[in-house]
Amino acid sequence: MDWNDATLWWLAAGALVALELATGTFYLLMLALGAAAGALAAHAGLTGITQAVTAAVVGVAATMIWHLRRARGPKPAAADANRDVNLDIGESVQVAQWNADGSARAHYRGAEWSVRFAGSGTPVPGAFVIVALHGSELRVAPAGASR
Repeated sequence: MDWNDATLWWLAAGALVALELATGTFYLLMLALGAAAGALAAHAGLTGITQAVTAAVVGVAATMIWHLRRARGPKPAAADANRDVNLDIGESVQVAQWNADGSARAHYRGAEWSVRFAGSGTPVPGAFVIVALHGSELRVAPAGASR
């Protein structure tokens, strides 16, 4: 079987996409774009060196653009306060009584939980929203303040 340059570039692009799916590294998709550019250069009849340079330039440029885009974007919340990591963040909890140190016990999801006040001022009994989870302790803020 005789494979031409374009076929090899397409196989490389496919392998990079498969590797990205296995690892979750989005940068590999940018390199796959470079390999696809190399394949298109091969279809255009350019030399092997020109194909490689085209693939390298497109792959590196796409990677740099993606990196700069991510660096300028908003930073994700810390894992203990990120709703994408912990679905309890943003849920409501009722606190009946606070201790002097800002801690309490509250019934949440069918169990008693340790609760710590994360807002400003002195906590008063009532409705609160979970803003973070530290181990098995819920960090809460007043319901109207964090939504």
